[in-house]
Formats: sequence, C-alpha cells, structure tokens
Amino acid sequence: MWNYTDKVFDHFMNPRNVGEITDPDGVGEVGSMACGDALRLSFKLGPDGRIVDAKFQTFGCGSAIASSSVLTEMLKGKTLEEAAQITNEDIAAELGGLPREKMHCSVMGREALEAAMIDHYKRLGKGVPCDLLHRETILCHCFQVSKDTVKQAIFDHRLKEIEDVTNYTKAGGGCTDCHHDIADMIRDCWDQIERGEAPPPKGLVELTELAPPPGAARESAADPRRERIEEVLAHDIAPALRNDGGDIELVRIQGNKVFVRLTGNCAACRASDATIKGYVEAQLREFVDEQLEVIEVNS
Repeated sequence: MWNYTDKVFDHFMNPRNVGEITDPDGVGEVGSMACGDALRLSFKLGPDGRIVDAKFQTFGCGSAIASSSVLTEMLKGKTLEEAAQITNEDIAAELGGLPREKMHCSVMGREALEAAMIDHYKRLGKGVPCDLLHRETILCHCFQVSKDTVKQAIFDHRLKEIEDVTNYTKAGGGCTDCHHDIADMIRDCWDQIERGEAPPPKGLVELTELAPPPGAARESAADPRRERIEEVLAHDIAPALRNDGGDIELVRIQGNKVFVRLTGNCAACRASDATIKGYVEAQLREFVDEQLEVIEVNS
C-alpha cells in the first residue's frame, strides 16, 4: 500500500466539517459517483467578506476525504481572493504530502473550490473573475476533468505518460475513451517544453526519465526480444497485477537484464520481491528467454 502521513490518517479518521451548509454563499460539485469520486463543497461568508464556514460531502477514497477535510480548514478566515490562491499542491502540502497516485484527490478539492466560487459570483449576478473561468472544456467526462487542468498538470509536473496524468488529475481513470486525447495533449505540451515555450515546473515532485546508472550499458533499440517482452508484460502479466490494483511498466532492457517498475498497489507491497522473481521473471523466462533477469526499479 501507499505511504500516508499521520495528518492524512488524522483527517481521514476524524474528518472536519462534514456536511452541507444551510443557505450557503457558494456550492461546487465535481466528479461523478458513477465513476468512483465525487465532491460537494459549500461555504458561507461573514459580514467582513471572509469565509466563516466551509463543509464538504464526498464519495471517494481516504485521500479524497482527507484532502476535502483539510481544504475546509484552510478556507476558514480567508477572503475569496485569498482562497482563490490555494492550489492543489498547497492542499497536498498541508497534509504533509500525498502519493503521486493520489494527487488527483487534491486536484478534485481545488476544482470543487473553483466551482463553489463561480457559483457564488453567479448568485450575485456579477461577472466571474477571469482566473476562475478556465474550466470550460471537459476532457474526461467520467470525472469532469477539463483540458486546462490536464494541461496545467503536464506542465507543472512534467508528466510524460497517460498513467501519470491519471494519477495527478483522475482524467482517463474511467472508461479510457479520453486516452487518445490525453496522449495528444502530452505530445503537444512536450513540444512546447522542448521549444522552451512552456512555463517552468512548479509541482512538489518533478517526474523525470530514469537514467541508467553511471557506466551501465544503454539499452539497444534493436534488441529482437523487446517486442515479445512488451507483449508478455502487456497481455499476460499486467492484467493479473491489475486484478489486485497494481500494474507494471517496462523501464529499459540492458543485455539480459529487464528493468521494470511496479505501480499502484504493487509499488509498496511487501511481497514485491516475490512478484518480481516468482511471477514476472518466471513468465518472461518461460515465454521469451530463459536467460532474462528482472530487476525492480523504485524511482
């Protein structure tokens, strides 16, 4: 399982401000119960224009509950202008950090806050501030994730894989119909990054390609076994791991050594060594080459 901070456990076991405010000044709803995550956030303003109360209702995992709980605490005493400056990274930092696979929970909190503030301005019949109007084009309809949210996550955290986008935003975690669009966005964003036209990363953790250790031989692109290794991993090994909430990625091949990364529930499983040697390596030796050695990469 993933490593959670004591503060995450505290807000999960003892969530603050659960419920719904009577006669709220703003209400925001994001996500979808049908797809596994949903959040409703409401707030009340005091006479001085500061948030005096904030409550939430959520359908989701422990990280979603903890993120929503700590967000309501962060909002109290703030003006709407100050609240608008809260980012999903701020929410995660307030919890002492979240596993990358659960960063989408903090994103959902930020989006619920935006939706609630937009609702507030509409109730007043006032124009909505421009910085709250970027959630217009929905990319992932399962979780109501906008294109702008995905684009921002790619830039902020230098994401390169669809799985990473799902970890940070939840986009693509449902029916997978948007995977093609996510892949296109990743390519377009990285074109901008490589041209030096993208904003600098500002995420808590920047994901980078794993470089081979000093002096190690680089992978040969012409290795005739690569296609077969990828096929066995994708069609035989990965589906079995997904049944337990995990997955596997091919990192590189160097000679007879196959470097892989376990993800999801398998990433921190105490039995990962047995999975690597007793299952993954055994499968690759049986169906590809009996000389192969599988090595787990943890970063």
